[in-house]
Amino acid sequence: MSLPRANYDPRRVCMNPFPNLHLGKYTRSVGVYLAGALFALANWAFLDACILSSHAHGPPDEPDYEAPVHVSFVDWVPGICSLLGYLIINLIDKDRVKGDQGFGDARAVWRARLFLFIGFALMAGGLAGSVTVLVLKYTFNHDYPEAFTYYGYANVCQNILMMLSACVLWLAQSSASEYEYNLTL
Repeated sequence: MSLPRANYDPRRVCMNPFPNLHLGKYTRSVGVYLAGALFALANWAFLDACILSSHAHGPPDEPDYEAPVHVSFVDWVPGICSLLGYLIINLIDKDRVKGDQGFGDARAVWRARLFLFIGFALMAGGLAGSVTVLVLKYTFNHDYPEAFTYYGYANVCQNILMMLSACVLWLAQSSASEYEYNLTL
C-alpha cells in the first residue's frame, strides 16, 4: 500500500480528502450569495425563453404565420431533473458524507454517499437531456431562425448554471463558518 500505515483509514473511500477552505472571514456568506445568484440567473434564463415562446407570433404582414416551435413540457423535464438533483445534493449532511463525526453506523455514511451520487446523476442527466433537446428539437434538421434556437440555448444555460450553483454552495457549506466553535472538555 502506498500510504503509510499511520494515515490509513479503512473507512475512507477516496484517497484525497475533501478540501477545507479557509479563504477569509466571509467566505461562507459570499459563497452562499454567489450560489443563490447563479441559481436565480439559471431560472431567469429559462423563464425568459418560456415567456418569449408564449408570445411568439408571425410578422405583421403575415397574420396567419404560426411560430415554428414553442417551449413545451419536453423542455421543462431537464430543468426539473436538475432541480431535484440540486435539492438532494444540498440536503445531505456534509459531515455524514465525510464520515468524520463518528456516526457509528457505517451504513449511514454509505447511504449519504449513495444519495449524493443520485443527486449528481440527476443533475448530469438534466444537463445531458437539455443538450439532447437542443440538438434534436432546435438544431438537427431544422433551420429555425436564431430567435427560436434561443429556447434550446437557454435550457442548456439553465442546467449549467444550476450545476455551478450546486458546486459553489457545496464548497461554501463545506468551508469553516465564522460562527463555528469547538468545545472540548
